[in-house]
Amino acid sequence: MMFKIAPYNIATAQLALKEKVGQLFMPAAFINDTEDEIQELEKLIATHHIGGLCFFHSRASAATNFEGKKKIVYNEQSLTTLKYLILRYQNAAKYPLLISIDAEWGLAMRIENTPQYPYAITLGAIQNKEDLIFKVGQQIAIDCRKAGIHWNLAPVVDINNNPNNPVIGYRSFGEDKLNVTQKAISFIKGTHSVGVLSCIKHFPGHGDTATDSHLGLPIITKSKEALMANELYPFRETIKNGVDSVMVGHLSIPALDNGEGTPATISSTIITGLLRKELNFEGVVISDALNMHSVSKMFPEKGELEWRAFDAGNDILCFAENTKEGILQIMDNADPSEIEERFKRVWKLKEQAFASYTLSNTEQGETSNLIKQLAVESLTLLTGTDNILSDFKTEGFKCLSFGEATNKTFAEAASKIAAKGPKNEDNILIALYPPKVKPQNNFDIKTEELQQLQHLLITKKVVLYVFGNPYVLNLINYKDAKAVVVGYQNFKEFQDNALAHFSGEIIAKGILPVTINLREI
Repeated sequence: MMFKIAPYNIATAQLALKEKVGQLFMPAAFINDTEDEIQELEKLIATHHIGGLCFFHSRASAATNFEGKKKIVYNEQSLTTLKYLILRYQNAAKYPLLISIDAEWGLAMRIENTPQYPYAITLGAIQNKEDLIFKVGQQIAIDCRKAGIHWNLAPVVDINNNPNNPVIGYRSFGEDKLNVTQKAISFIKGTHSVGVLSCIKHFPGHGDTATDSHLGLPIITKSKEALMANELYPFRETIKNGVDSVMVGHLSIPALDNGEGTPATISSTIITGLLRKELNFEGVVISDALNMHSVSKMFPEKGELEWRAFDAGNDILCFAENTKEGILQIMDNADPSEIEERFKRVWKLKEQAFASYTLSNTEQGETSNLIKQLAVESLTLLTGTDNILSDFKTEGFKCLSFGEATNKTFAEAASKIAAKGPKNEDNILIALYPPKVKPQNNFDIKTEELQQLQHLLITKKVVLYVFGNPYVLNLINYKDAKAVVVGYQNFKEFQDNALAHFSGEIIAKGILPVTINLREI
């Protein structure tokens, strides 16, 4: 079903002031909600005329269940449910809803059984192949369009220059500002090529912090000069090249707001002053999720946070939990002309989102072929030489795997090669599969496995292939290995490509986009 939206000059005359305020709210929608919860959101949409929804997997997902006490229920019908809910919520709305989602590496970030593309850190390893990054942004956008989603809240342009960052890390293109900027621009161009909206985040830069803003307020103590030269560089340059929206993070940066250290999401100095006036951004500003504890715990009065976020300069209030009270506070406190200005920006964005667009057959490419190309271009020989790999095959080796993965095609195939060759217990080929991509709890690698791995590095000639977040190498003295090869993803295509590398059929073309700190043991 096609939903049409009136031009701004007509809409502004049709909507009452309170309805215009409602258009600034984007509460969360959950794919695995109960019927009662669905009806409650339908009522919210109809009663308060909210402008859009941001979809999440469930109320037990990482974005909502920060302490991890609720169990996430697997739902293989998530995509079907998503499409059904979008249609249902659209039908409940007086004015068409702007539908958004975090699809940084595809819908799979939130939805089971949908295409997953490589993480940004993997794309950051690719050299001089911006057409591939364009295709990733394009293909993710195609998947979004097919599902009924207008707005991909991506890409992340944070420069991840803190290896202990618990929340950005693999979501960043790396630690080099030029690489991050170029990858982001290419991704955005791909997104725009099929009529999907883009968003850069998390302004002014969430990379250099060891605090997760879902849980606490990160404090960044760098000078404004240092931030302008590095962290703010990708934002400034991406804005120049064209992006639909900027998401402001919950970050305390005293140097940017006259020493006050107010969270950026509620700082007019940072949003109105820095982002609007200094960086000349004219598009939509969206807050990071207002349910996050870094700010939500600061305002126990319902509606106060929503008002503060509006007053600071946010146009869209993402994951607002107190819509009714927030609308009332804005109505009581805001100048009508300011409401009109925000409404105009948001409505223009919706006009753009609902512009007719038909996917051509050529744009509906084969995802697997793209992933194969990304695997070829990203594989990184971090230490050692190809000669070491050749020696292993000549002398014989034993293959071991550590960690967990849904498939271990590299380890299985390499073990068969080892079985056919000479027996040599001193040469050990190790495939490391970190169970989790996030660094908490040592990526969920068992302590005894890390100890065994470290022992082998010291006592044997080890060639190590890593199929996961390369920051896992911070946990071991990886330089004790004869060679380390980073495969980044445990996708079958990446493992097959790594096996071709071990077999001497291809060379590694990628460059690690972050610095690994050698662990002191």
